[in-house]
Amino acid sequence: MSLEPASQAFLAELAASGDPPIHESTPAVARMSGPILAGLSGRGPEVASVRNLKLGGAGGAFRVRVLRPEGEPQAVLVYFHGGGWVLGDIDLQYDHLARKLANLTRSTVVLVNYRKAPEHPFPTAIEDSFTGLTWVAEHSDELAPPGAPLIVAGDSAGGNIAAVMTLRARDRGRPRIDYQVLVYPVTDCDFDRPSYVAPENQLMLSRDTMRWFWDHYLPDERARTHPDASPLRAGTHAGLPPALVYVAEHDPLHDEGVAYAEALRTAGVPVDLEEAEGQMHAYFQMVSILPGAETGLELVAKHVNEFIARFGESA
Repeated sequence: MSLEPASQAFLAELAASGDPPIHESTPAVARMSGPILAGLSGRGPEVASVRNLKLGGAGGAFRVRVLRPEGEPQAVLVYFHGGGWVLGDIDLQYDHLARKLANLTRSTVVLVNYRKAPEHPFPTAIEDSFTGLTWVAEHSDELAPPGAPLIVAGDSAGGNIAAVMTLRARDRGRPRIDYQVLVYPVTDCDFDRPSYVAPENQLMLSRDTMRWFWDHYLPDERARTHPDASPLRAGTHAGLPPALVYVAEHDPLHDEGVAYAEALRTAGVPVDLEEAEGQMHAYFQMVSILPGAETGLELVAKHVNEFIARFGESA
């Protein structure tokens, strides 16, 4: 179906502003859109508690935010935000989303504010995120009742990181990840898939913009095929946790998201593949801006809650 009307109107407003597209900007200029989008989104719902911590060592520090829902949490969900490894943070674009997720899933949500490229190129985001994930696993009994499932989730570049976390945890034997939620994830470095070149998909995210993100995150094109950068290229996807892969219809990343779901399924991993019809890339994070974000959050929460129920029955 065609792009839904609210997204069309939003894109028309962006075009009328006269601002250059991301791929014609510098990272500093592109990051200036964060406060604007945060203002449009507004403050999220109340949660029982919010705690900010700093992790890291001599190599550099980063922040995590722990959002706890009312009542006893039924899971711990570690969320890695999108933004092409260059944009985005846990203060502006993702606090609202995390609050909604915490309440909808009755889970403690931990946001990881991994350091960004180009100041901190690959593999900094991966190393920071694994440090954050490990910290969560080590403190899981403080975040939810003992034995509660540990879930990783993320959108776009954050979906890439969440997928890489499952591969790294499997290969290192820790921590145990019980479920993964990948929202229009970056899983490969191929710019020539049909969804990448389709004219109708050159919207909030375009082929040129993805090239721009990759050039800042990992300039060495040959290194982009490493599974820590392109998890679709992993030698095997066997032994990974069950997954929800949620793609957007009008998105350059659509086909690689579908390909990742197929790779998981071929490897014997239980996977649900969902498509947001009429939606473009970035809609999921635009809570209170695009109506599709609310629908997307509710769908993700439905899958997470169903998994948690199954997990409890099998415990």
